[in-house]
Amino acid sequence: MSNRIANYSSQQFTELPPLSLYIHIPWCVKKCPYCDFNSHTYETELPEKAYIRALITDLENELIHVQGRPLESIFFGGGTPSLFSAEAIGQILAAIEKRISFSPGIEITLEANPGTAEAKKFADFKNAGVNRLSIGVQSFDDRQLQKLGRIHNAHEAINAIDFAQRAGINNFNIDLMHGLEAQTKQQARIDLEQAISLGATHISWYQLTIEANTVFYKSPPLLPNDEKLADIQESGEVILNHSNFKQYEVSAYAQTDRQSTHNLNYWQFGDYIAIGAGAHGKVTSLEQQTIFRYSKTRSPKDYLSSNTNAIPNLQTVLSEDLALEFMMNNLRLNDGFLVEEYSRRTGLSFNNIDEKIKKLISKGFLIRQGKRIKPSKQGHYFLNSMLEYF
Repeated sequence: MSNRIANYSSQQFTELPPLSLYIHIPWCVKKCPYCDFNSHTYETELPEKAYIRALITDLENELIHVQGRPLESIFFGGGTPSLFSAEAIGQILAAIEKRISFSPGIEITLEANPGTAEAKKFADFKNAGVNRLSIGVQSFDDRQLQKLGRIHNAHEAINAIDFAQRAGINNFNIDLMHGLEAQTKQQARIDLEQAISLGATHISWYQLTIEANTVFYKSPPLLPNDEKLADIQESGEVILNHSNFKQYEVSAYAQTDRQSTHNLNYWQFGDYIAIGAGAHGKVTSLEQQTIFRYSKTRSPKDYLSSNTNAIPNLQTVLSEDLALEFMMNNLRLNDGFLVEEYSRRTGLSFNNIDEKIKKLISKGFLIRQGKRIKPSKQGHYFLNSMLEYF
């Protein structure tokens, strides 16, 4: 370990990366059996006013990390943020803009479920400042939706997308899962074709995985085997490619210029401040020449009960861990990263990892094109094996 630390000791940041803001709204109507996010069902009225006050206090404590940068993106995640009223979302955005400047063309995304009551609020969300939706459809097959514990059906999902478009929100993501219980290649294709035909500009198409601390972990569904999963993946990629959806990350496909600014900032190792119960942030300090990660208390009750719970416990990312953290994010991207970006975002010399990169290139996991390094198709499949090098 001592040699590893010595190799990574010459850390120096000369500039700050772009800055985003994540806002976590932790409540949902029903916890899905596959979900391991910090989400909590509510039994009575949502505490909108109290939560807005807590978020603003939380934001005040984050201002030290802004360091003069404008926000490139804001993302309301959950839980189900669309359960909040448009008025509440507008108040939150107004409070943010009063304290932090917005970049021209800032992307402001709200996660939304396709329930009819929420979909009818889409026009109001747009008027409040939201300019992008991420709609959690997961499947257009009613039988699969029931198995996934979703509270909407396919008809409601289609109507929700129509509501979004009629509201003038033409930049929207559809979340879709594949590799569902007993799912065939044809069924997965139908889901994708439906999303494309409905005018999605971005599709997050990801395989259902069984996570610890979920209902599915205790009682797992019978999922397709590896061979069937590979067939589904290959078939789906053909459909997406033919429909002008470019894969730019492991599970993200977008039409031209419709990549998620917010998610790209994560994967390119940018900075993001985070507010809300269970929110996670990552910030760079030029003064301290350090990268910090932090998280807020997960319990909504605890988050609301005391302002001190909004103050993050900063954890320094050690220099010897930065290469792994950078690669863990950037190698998810089809275009990988530029050599100079590695030094800019980590403060480390590329020479420290040059030999490791060369080995991965020789094994066919990475491709070098001029100053750009990106994963090969094989590298995408064996990402975890690549990361062991760092």
